[in-house]
Amino acid sequence: MTQDADYERSMRRALDLAGNGPATGVNPRVGCIILGADGETLAEGWHRGAGTPHAEVDALSKLPAGGARGATAVVTLEPCNHTGRTSPCSVALLDAGISRVVYAVADPGERSSGGAERLRAAGVAIQGGVLAEEATAFLADWLFAAGLGRPFVTVKWASSLDGRAAAADGSSQWITGPEARQDVHRRRAQADAIVVGTGTVLADDPALTARDADGGLLPGQPIPVVLGTRPIPAGSAVLSHPQAPLFFDGSDLGAVLGDLHERGIRRVFVEGGPTLASAFVAAGLADEYLIYLAPTLLGGGRLALNDIGVQGIAEQRRLAITHLDRLGDDILVIARPLERNDHVHRNH
Repeated sequence: MTQDADYERSMRRALDLAGNGPATGVNPRVGCIILGADGETLAEGWHRGAGTPHAEVDALSKLPAGGARGATAVVTLEPCNHTGRTSPCSVALLDAGISRVVYAVADPGERSSGGAERLRAAGVAIQGGVLAEEATAFLADWLFAAGLGRPFVTVKWASSLDGRAAAADGSSQWITGPEARQDVHRRRAQADAIVVGTGTVLADDPALTARDADGGLLPGQPIPVVLGTRPIPAGSAVLSHPQAPLFFDGSDLGAVLGDLHERGIRRVFVEGGPTLASAFVAAGLADEYLIYLAPTLLGGGRLALNDIGVQGIAEQRRLAITHLDRLGDDILVIARPLERNDHVHRNH
């Protein structure tokens, strides 16, 4: 087996290890393998969440003193170069005597990047881009948030085939069937925060929790975020959420996302009704669309989206459909803008 094949094999194992880490939170999921001179695996490690040792340090801790000298570190993300709750991984690798670092994707963070250059300057051999495509797909949302300084935003709605989110009297429970609703809860559990407007809280009194088919709470619970200036009743269900809700007036969505990013929120699920969904779309802050279509017709004016700033056909927001699925009688459409929203608020 060639050396490059050894690195690919080890990188694939490192990606498997990274999957053991928490899917949400401020830090990326990272895995690391330490290889000896003959390509044998000396140690493995992964990152278990904010405040815990990073993958490289976790792997190094499993070796005796001096056990990593002259070894190769294979890591899914470029070793970090900043001091946060832990010291820079680039320094830990240097101190351990690692002679080569192989990584999949570069760290896009303004404050955390530069580890590879630091190691190279100290005489460590560097090889990047090994299984980059697989690692990029694995870290997609985190890489996006790290590069833009704001969370990745998914806008979700459920509608009839004629695009209505509610009947003429405002009732909307339930347009979609149980399979689609359970899929929503599963995806909520994978997000860091769920955003609604005060209008939704006042009209529907949602709990904004992620629940299983029996109504029990799933292990992952997104932080509820309520936007708007209207007061909500003291007995609102959102106030009993397992996570303390956050409140913003919502006048500047970019600033809200910047604030959430500073709090360690990397993935946001917007589920707040037509007014809020339209505001995110109009502002160019929707990175993904999660649309559940039910085989029914409602008519009337309760559209899933309102004005998004499109006056003529030339201004239409073209999307790429990335996924289609059948959920019971309903259809799930996942789409993303054809152009990434790099022009919007950055919080560096």
